[in-house]
Amino acid sequence: MILVIASANAGKLREYRALLGDLNLELRSLADVAGAPAVSEDGDTYLANARRKAHALAAHTQLPALGDDSGLEVDALGGGPGVRSARFAADAMGRSGPSDDHANVALLLGRMRKTPDGHRTARFRCAIVVARPDGGELLADGACAGCIAHAPRGNDGFGYDPIFLFPPLDRTFGEISAAEKDAVSHRAQAIAALRPRLLAFLRGS
Repeated sequence: MILVIASANAGKLREYRALLGDLNLELRSLADVAGAPAVSEDGDTYLANARRKAHALAAHTQLPALGDDSGLEVDALGGGPGVRSARFAADAMGRSGPSDDHANVALLLGRMRKTPDGHRTARFRCAIVVARPDGGELLADGACAGCIAHAPRGNDGFGYDPIFLFPPLDRTFGEISAAEKDAVSHRAQAIAALRPRLLAFLRGS
């Protein structure tokens, strides 16, 4: 069975291949889809954005499609940047579209410069929607709690990973291995919730 992932993000695609690799699915990405529709990710929730992407791609390809949206919620920033995580720095400069990862990280650390340890709690959150061409959908979400480091640590991962400190391992998501991240991340939690229902859903049952 084919499942199209509504993303061209190399980091996300690697994680999905690792998390779903044992299910005998053929995973495709936006790079494999000619004329893939551009979908605005300006919804108020992760679920709204994930749903838009999944249904638009399923309708275009006539294949089951997976859309997700995720973000970093920092308590000291009132839960921000949240659903605007990918556009955090661009929003601050009055520009549209996603921002460079480094710009997002620098802005967040700047705003938390005076926030002491004990008040730097945060969580990654993810919503996933798998949509069929007939309009059926399967929903799941996941979260991973941690805190914000004072400076980037590690060269792995993507997005905010180098400043997201995962206390049980005392390392950031930029320092841990891909396998370690895939065992605990917000995306891993959402996929774990989907897995028991996914194959039957893709078969249309």
